[in-house]
Amino acid sequence: MKTAHRKQRLTLLVLRDAQHSVRQIQLSRPLMIAVPAAAILSIAGLIVSLQIQSAQTIMGLEKQLTLKSLEAIKMEVTVTDKDEAIERLNKAIIQLSGEAEQTKVQMERVQQLEQELQQFIQKHGSLSGQTSSIPDDNDQHVGGEFIAVHENEMLSLAQETQDDFVEIQQLIASMERHIPRTLDQAQETQEKREGTPSLWPTTSKRLTSNFGYRSDPFTGRSAYHAGIDIAGKIGDPVYAAGAGEVTAAERSGARGLYIIVKHPNGLETWYMHLDSLDVSVGDHVNQGETIGKLGSSGRSTGPHLHFQVVKNNQTVDPIPYLQ
Repeated sequence: MKTAHRKQRLTLLVLRDAQHSVRQIQLSRPLMIAVPAAAILSIAGLIVSLQIQSAQTIMGLEKQLTLKSLEAIKMEVTVTDKDEAIERLNKAIIQLSGEAEQTKVQMERVQQLEQELQQFIQKHGSLSGQTSSIPDDNDQHVGGEFIAVHENEMLSLAQETQDDFVEIQQLIASMERHIPRTLDQAQETQEKREGTPSLWPTTSKRLTSNFGYRSDPFTGRSAYHAGIDIAGKIGDPVYAAGAGEVTAAERSGARGLYIIVKHPNGLETWYMHLDSLDVSVGDHVNQGETIGKLGSSGRSTGPHLHFQVVKNNQTVDPIPYLQ
């Protein structure tokens, strides 16, 4: 038994250097096997631990790389969105520019029509009324907090502005259609108004004979008087009671020097016993224009104007027409 036990032991000689003696270490065979095995296991464990740590490090790096890639993609998408937004804004601005140019042309046309209307008003009189204006203050008294504007808001604003331009263009187009017609109607109305013999035909207001039946100043017999007589001084101006065309400007035995003016709606005005004529046949006269001088020519007892109104070839009382 002792011999077998010794066979299981191993002697290990340790040589340090020449000056030291040789040392002997006896080890059992199981211990000799266990020590290398433990070393191998330790090394294997270290290798496995290093592999696990390396794997974790690699996973962390991959995760960071993935995040960086996502951020890069997100940034690329953002840049793409901004480029698209800028492109849409550019298109909207180009379209608005074209619409603005078209609106400018329409506004110039409306302004021209407005000038024509203003000339018409200045020619025939302005409407009464008060106008108000907003004081022009060039000083900048403004304030407020700064609020940034997003691209989408700008696109929305551009769309709203475009819609406003469409409405403005429709309004201007409607004005372009209606203003000339309104101007024609105003012109026609003004011509009718001025063509109505409503203006008192001379400076004197002294009425010496009315319209209708009276005693003839020469015979004393009852006679029909087709107009009114207005006394005055020789040479006093005689005005056209309404606008119209001169159809007669001549002398007659009973009428003396006389003028006939034709007006709209079948109306005529007759001016008799004049001292002189200032118009000729075919002339167009405006309301209030001087057409002759008051006199006493023809069958007259003194300086006066015989004024009469004829409607559809029938004499009518002038007084209801005169202001």
